[in-house]
Amino acid sequence: MAEQPPREAGGNGIAVEVQDRAVTVRPAGEIDIETAPALQLALTEALTHASPTRPVAVDCSLLTFCDSSGLNALLTARRAAQETGTVIRLAAPNPQLQRLLEVTGALSLFPVEQDPPAVGRPPGGIPDGLPH
Repeated sequence: MAEQPPREAGGNGIAVEVQDRAVTVRPAGEIDIETAPALQLALTEALTHASPTRPVAVDCSLLTFCDSSGLNALLTARRAAQETGTVIRLAAPNPQLQRLLEVTGALSLFPVEQDPPAVGRPPGGIPDGLPH
């Protein structure tokens, strides 16, 4: 499959970038009760393009805040991804998101990378985006 340019999922302001070997979701700003549905929509769209060999990376580098609504969207998407053997990774989570994941026990549920994925490249610089 050829790369597709980033586009906003359902016009919600969250870019979903589909590449040959990964799908990247790029939320920005605050994810709270008002914006979590947009994140959920973007993650749902990303999962339609994802597979065990094409994981989803959530680029958290532009997030300034995430509450339990955003965490719920991530956990819901993770559950859906597990059903197909797909991995959802979190890239460059800020200290607030990292703490939310730790306090809720959700940190161990997501592979975490410290650097955001480059635009147009798979997460972590690994060709297939999977751990080796």
